[in-house]
Amino acid sequence: MHRTSDAAYQAWLAGRADAQESAQQYRAYTDVVATAVCRGVNVRRARVVSEPVSDYVRWEHWLTGPVNIAAGEQVRWLPRRLASTLALPGNPYWAFDDRLVRFTLFGGDGEFQGSQYSDDAGVVQACRSAFEAVWRLAIPHQEYRI
Repeated sequence: MHRTSDAAYQAWLAGRADAQESAQQYRAYTDVVATAVCRGVNVRRARVVSEPVSDYVRWEHWLTGPVNIAAGEQVRWLPRRLASTLALPGNPYWAFDDRLVRFTLFGGDGEFQGSQYSDDAGVVQACRSAFEAVWRLAIPHQEYRI
């Protein structure tokens, strides 16, 4: 699916968005996160963003509270201008414990292209180090203003 064809995003663009209704669209994801957080899992998300932000990022920021934060995620935002000195992977990724990284691949048009996985210890450590560097510099969601 093209990220910008997301129904919740389109409703937000049209000025018809309801935060709780939009959050329901992501209920399967938020249930998994909330269950993990209840087990003591620390779920953190860092978003590196170009400024001024696009409408899509503005929507993600609007939705982060009722979806990610409400589920128990900790979310921070890092303006790309503050990331210049960091060594970052070329694609967005999820790091699972100290054992696996899932890279998300997007085309130049924002179209989801698939995923790549790595359990290589060097790749996992590089991604974990990159994330910690971003996390230290990033702004907590509640403080990040668009």
